[in-house]
Amino acid sequence: MPAPQPSTGGTGIAGGVTNVGVVADPAADSKSLATQGAQRPSLGTAGEVGAHPSDVYSEDWWGHTRPILELHGYFRTRAELFHNFALGRHNAPGDVQQLWAQPIDQSYSDSSGTIRNVNLCGPSNAVQLQPCYDKTQSGANLRFRINPELHISDNLRIMSQIDALDNLVLGSTPDSYTIKPGNSGNIKAAGNGYGPGGYSGYAPLGVFTTTQGPPTAGVNSYRNSIDVKRVWAEYMTPVGQLRFGRMPSHWGLGMLANSGDGLDSDYQTTTDRIMFVTGLRSLDLYFGGAWDFISTGPTSANAFDVYGGQPHNTANLTNANEWVAFAARRMNPDMQRLSLSRGDLVVNGGTYWVYRSQLLDVQSTQTPLTFPGDDGSTTDRGLERRAAWALIPDLWLQVLWRKFRIEAEAAAIVGDVEQLPGQTDRASPYKIRQMGLTTQSEFKAIEDKLRLGFGFGWASGDPWVNGLSPGNSGLQPEQNGGRGPISTFHFHPDYRVDLIFFRHILSRVEGAYYFRPSVDYDFLRNANGQKFGGGAAIIWSRASEFIQTPGHKRDLGVELDVSIYYQAKDGSLNDDSTKVGGFYTMLQYGVFFPLGGLAYLPGEQTNLLPNWDTSTAQTMRLFMGVVY
Repeated sequence: MPAPQPSTGGTGIAGGVTNVGVVADPAADSKSLATQGAQRPSLGTAGEVGAHPSDVYSEDWWGHTRPILELHGYFRTRAELFHNFALGRHNAPGDVQQLWAQPIDQSYSDSSGTIRNVNLCGPSNAVQLQPCYDKTQSGANLRFRINPELHISDNLRIMSQIDALDNLVLGSTPDSYTIKPGNSGNIKAAGNGYGPGGYSGYAPLGVFTTTQGPPTAGVNSYRNSIDVKRVWAEYMTPVGQLRFGRMPSHWGLGMLANSGDGLDSDYQTTTDRIMFVTGLRSLDLYFGGAWDFISTGPTSANAFDVYGGQPHNTANLTNANEWVAFAARRMNPDMQRLSLSRGDLVVNGGTYWVYRSQLLDVQSTQTPLTFPGDDGSTTDRGLERRAAWALIPDLWLQVLWRKFRIEAEAAAIVGDVEQLPGQTDRASPYKIRQMGLTTQSEFKAIEDKLRLGFGFGWASGDPWVNGLSPGNSGLQPEQNGGRGPISTFHFHPDYRVDLIFFRHILSRVEGAYYFRPSVDYDFLRNANGQKFGGGAAIIWSRASEFIQTPGHKRDLGVELDVSIYYQAKDGSLNDDSTKVGGFYTMLQYGVFFPLGGLAYLPGEQTNLLPNWDTSTAQTMRLFMGVVY
């Protein structure tokens, strides 16, 4: 067999440098190194710089090491239709039992007796226009996500995440209007701090729009076209890995800390953190700790810091501090597949502990961005006592055997808050006692094309609170003088179990528990990544504490979700059947049937019109994306 010859016609690109047919030449390399040694700078004869050819300089190192830039991410477009997400309820705006606001173009009478009509519909020639009725909301949005990875060496890299047109609502930046900062002190009255800024003479009305402009904060949008969401560095030392910067945080199933890196994700846990991870790789054991900067309070930054300078924290006691420690056992993926093929039992799991505290905070009428600082006030200089702490243990367990997977995560939040915003000191602090649990089980069959699943989740509720979700103040209104602890647990909003109730109406699993059987099947699946399939799931939801529901009953509703999906074969990640690569699309439909917990109370029914009753909600979703 002849010896292999070096390639002379191929090309490879790494870090922006193209190498074409490179052939090793030891003699030329030696000559080049000798030339570099002769060119090293010298400051004198005392040997300060460049006295020995063995000295290494950064320019020499960079001359022979090329950082490699990898780009990953996705582009997605989603079209969604929401029908009757108010569930037929007529709560007044601001009511703690209002789960979903009525569409603005919907005419209705609320439970307080106020008629909220939009009398702008009907035929053009009508003597008097009629009320508008529309229970449906719809729209589309997109996102282009770029995850650049700058690999400087085998031990050092810089990671980042950049979103362009992040969840931009299609059609929301036409040339028919502009905005400008509002003058009203009431932010809501001024349109979230903005007012109309004038109109184009060539597109004075929305119907005359000629083009869409790039989102520009304060001009035609509340945010800019590009958001840099994360940047962090990872350095592998001889004893472990050091990470520092703004980075994702994820643990277990993602019930508490969820990186939100899924193709259809909207929420994520991003933490300013310094973390160190080490362990015993031979035993698949890992340990680590982190110092998190979750809220630093007021800083010296201002609107004119665009020319340089270094803002700093102006009140150290307002810091919300957080420390993290974790230990986990996770088997190497290759060894795990080998063990499962032999019929061995694989157990992964770990524990994750968080402690956070805060002594002082800015007064409830301010935020760290609006805090005036030292304005001469003698009343606590604009601060108030918080004296809050919380201990958060989280346990995760995964058991794998052949085609079975059982996974669980359980967490608790235990702590105290001495003073809530705007309140005086209490004789005893508010207790925090929250607990959550989620489980997933899955069985694969028929060459892994069939997947049968069952999920369960529980978030503790609060018998002293009115309402399942917090109001505009961020705190749920207490009943009976606040006799009980703060005990409504909230799942991370990116931990998705359905399409309607928990995903949109409540925005997350909170103060409730659910049962979720599901089935998925790939009708077509090829080794090149191409697949076509569908699935269905039923979600039965119940309240943990019936007193929190509008109808004072545990049963909240039953939801049926179905979907079909297709993945093309032209993706760079399609060699892994567990990942999405290339072009991917899915069509989903969901219907939610509200039960007694979301109905009207008997006393309310006697005072309301006969046709006031809860009704089903429906959604239709079209997803299209490209993963690279």
